Amino acid sequence: MNQCKLPTLLLLIFMTFNSCKVSRFVVYNFADINDYKKFPSHALQHGGEKFLFHTSAQEKGPKKITVEGKEPVPFEKYLEDNNTVAFMVIHNDTIQYEKYFKGYDKTSIVPSFSMAKSVTSILIGCAIDEGLIKSVQEPITNYIPELKKNGFEKVSIEHVLQMTSGIDFNEGYANPFGEVANFYYGRNLRKALLKLKLKREPGKQFEYVSGNPQLLGLILERVLKGRTITEYMQEKLWQPLGMEYDGSWSTDKKKNGMEKTFCCINARARDFAKIGRLYLNKGNWNGRQIVSESWVKQSTKVDTTKGSASYYQYQWWLPTQRGDFMAQGILGQYIYVNPAKNLVIVRLGKNKGKADWGDVFVGLAAAY
Repeated sequence: MNQCKLPTLLLLIFMTFNSCKVSRFVVYNFADINDYKKFPSHALQHGGEKFLFHTSAQEKGPKKITVEGKEPVPFEKYLEDNNTVAFMVIHNDTIQYEKYFKGYDKTSIVPSFSMAKSVTSILIGCAIDEGLIKSVQEPITNYIPELKKNGFEKVSIEHVLQMTSGIDFNEGYANPFGEVANFYYGRNLRKALLKLKLKREPGKQFEYVSGNPQLLGLILERVLKGRTITEYMQEKLWQPLGMEYDGSWSTDKKKNGMEKTFCCINARARDFAKIGRLYLNKGNWNGRQIVSESWVKQSTKVDTTKGSASYYQYQWWLPTQRGDFMAQGILGQYIYVNPAKNLVIVRLGKNKGKADWGDVFVGLAAAY
């Protein structure tokens, strides 16, 4: 046999018989804004009274933006040039600016990507409020005892929330054999989670990896005892917040699928904004406490103890140390919240473009 052909042949055999996820990786290549069409999902159904933001009679959004000392450019052009599909500014519960681009409109579905991590954190808070989970200080092996054999007895729920668990996890989407590709394209998240290993002692170093929120998802699934995570989200968030539209949460497979809690809530810009409004109001929704105020405060404070990063807390990003925070997705999906300014900004896009969106949001907030 021609030795030069052997590696190619072996690769083909491997792809055919060993890994459907690799072939899906080859077909889809990288995360895309239309990925919600590619994966199975659990439905989120709006019901009851819808909450609608007030709309300003006159648009009060930014007209121009100055970046890196360059000449000001029209803000709308800046958004479009940086591959934005939706941009909302909500100040004092009123939509001051709402624009859509590239064929998208207010009814268009966009995947959350890693903004789902922040939502998963909210649901963990709800589960603690209800007593389904006792404390963030508990070892995750209280809920996932199978991980004891992998040495996870000292990994607490808080370590997982803080991305300081020390798990060995390849976050590179470009590697078809890495863990994040397996989680994204694979069809058995529960099995993949139980194979996770540690590479360092927990509580020593921050490392952003998607294995952590997926572990939180498995904890949620187990304490819910038969209810899906999507059903819990519908009960705790989707219906109480008066979502305007139906949504969905992508799963690893159709039958008995598990939600990808590290990503993949599929919704519209206006409904993503309501997640921001909930935390803007310290977990309270029009007089009803959805998640405890203490959880919201703990989730958005600056904490550098036990290996934690000053810019990340309980699955939320902290762009400054002045009280603002945001959910963030890999293709430039954002829910930015600035409590001091009573401000929520939602940006959704095909990718980030060349913008530093954290700086953009902080700059916009200064104008209000």
